[in-house]
Amino acid sequence: MSMFVPKFDSSVIVREAEAEKLGDDPVAVRLLADSSACGGALSTVRITLADGADGARPHLHRNSAEMFFMLDGAAELLSGDDVVTAERGDLVIVPPGRPHAFAAAPGGAADILVVITPGVERFGYFHHLQRIRLGEVGPESLLEVQELYDNHFLRSEAWDGRR
Repeated sequence: MSMFVPKFDSSVIVREAEAEKLGDDPVAVRLLADSSACGGALSTVRITLADGADGARPHLHRNSAEMFFMLDGAAELLSGDDVVTAERGDLVIVPPGRPHAFAAAPGGAADILVVITPGVERFGYFHHLQRIRLGEVGPESLLEVQELYDNHFLRSEAWDGRR
């Protein structure tokens, strides 16, 4: 078994006021630290979802695990064929290759710290989503960048049936 050891020289400190914010209500994303900032160790964002808002539709990452830490509220999370509800203080870690999705639980908002490790340059992915929201590119353009961002979309009957 080999172990990935990230290489970077100094601590990464991101002040909330300095973090780039994309979107607003119903979905706001704060870009905290990308892979290049920490030698590939991780990529992390903070996602705030309004009452019942969708965060991400079903997808998987082939090369990274994804961690969801609930800062506040509650979210429904797909992990494989299971949909679980995570509440404030809960942690969910999805291994590489496992389908997952997330959304604010009906009846409330959610504030989630999301970490992908090892890191992928994810800020570009969130900028791409912002261009879709603004109508600058179509949603089908995500298919063109799946490999680049290790974000592979799929269908999930479990998620469709729950949402």
